[in-house]
Amino acid sequence: MPRLNDPRYLSGPNRQAGRQTRLRRLADTIRANRSSYLFMAPFSVVFIIFTVLPVLMAIFYSFSYFNLLEAPRFIGWTNYRRLLLEDDVFILALTNTALIAVVLGPAGYLLSFMFAWFINELPPKIRAFLTLLFYAPSLANIYIIWQLFFSSDAYGIINSYLISLGAIFEPIRWLHDARTLMPVVIIVLLWASLSTSFLAFIAGLQTIDPALFEAGAVDGVRNRWQELWFITLPTLRPQLMFSAIMSITASFAVGDTITRLVGFPSPSYAVHTIMHHLQDYGYIRFDMGYACAIATILFLLMVSVNEVVQMFLRRIGK
Repeated sequence: MPRLNDPRYLSGPNRQAGRQTRLRRLADTIRANRSSYLFMAPFSVVFIIFTVLPVLMAIFYSFSYFNLLEAPRFIGWTNYRRLLLEDDVFILALTNTALIAVVLGPAGYLLSFMFAWFINELPPKIRAFLTLLFYAPSLANIYIIWQLFFSSDAYGIINSYLISLGAIFEPIRWLHDARTLMPVVIIVLLWASLSTSFLAFIAGLQTIDPALFEAGAVDGVRNRWQELWFITLPTLRPQLMFSAIMSITASFAVGDTITRLVGFPSPSYAVHTIMHHLQDYGYIRFDMGYACAIATILFLLMVSVNEVVQMFLRRIGK
């Protein structure tokens, strides 16, 4: 039997009355929880001004020609058509970004969890030291250290070691050869990815109630892998969601570390990413309409992948 306030069965005055009822209930809910909304207000205002509005403005300007000197001029889908059908560098950037995301996202995510899982079993003092050690890359300019490792002359740490072993006779131009740039960049980015997600996993593992493992043993959990699948992962679902979002964002938004490591643009655009293409048109050419189209496509990619990953994570433990 249909509900009396179901909009599908209301029309005319009844529909208007139903809308007013819903608005009244919403107002009552806000009034009853006004303290909570008051505390949320500062963050909400900042989030809307500095996140929501810029995204909406970028989508709006992506349909225009805008060079910061003239008023925006509406040009429809021209930026997107040019971007997807005529811009070969963007297609290369999209391919490079997808490759980095496919490797860096899952690999960094799994490495963060596995290291956190193993370190959590150690004594507190050793655990604290290793936690600081693994989080340190996010606190320092790690590209300087890796430039010493992958220096292209004979005095670079890796080149000198390989020459001393007789494996090579001439230095490898790690950061200047297009064939070696991508593997080097992925190694550096993987090391740098052990930061926020790693800390989130460590914090989540510390909050798991030991009684859950005792109850699991009574219910038939016999080894650590079963504990991981049936107890640890379901309990860590909030941290898994948070870390997935951070990993996806980091893997699609790589750019600054690559620029500091190999320069901009990279040799033969070997590690040119969507972020580099966005910086090129936004900060160098000042073609803001085109840059906004690039940013919109990047935003849609990140949201789509995030939805797929979260849909997969919701199935864990079910």
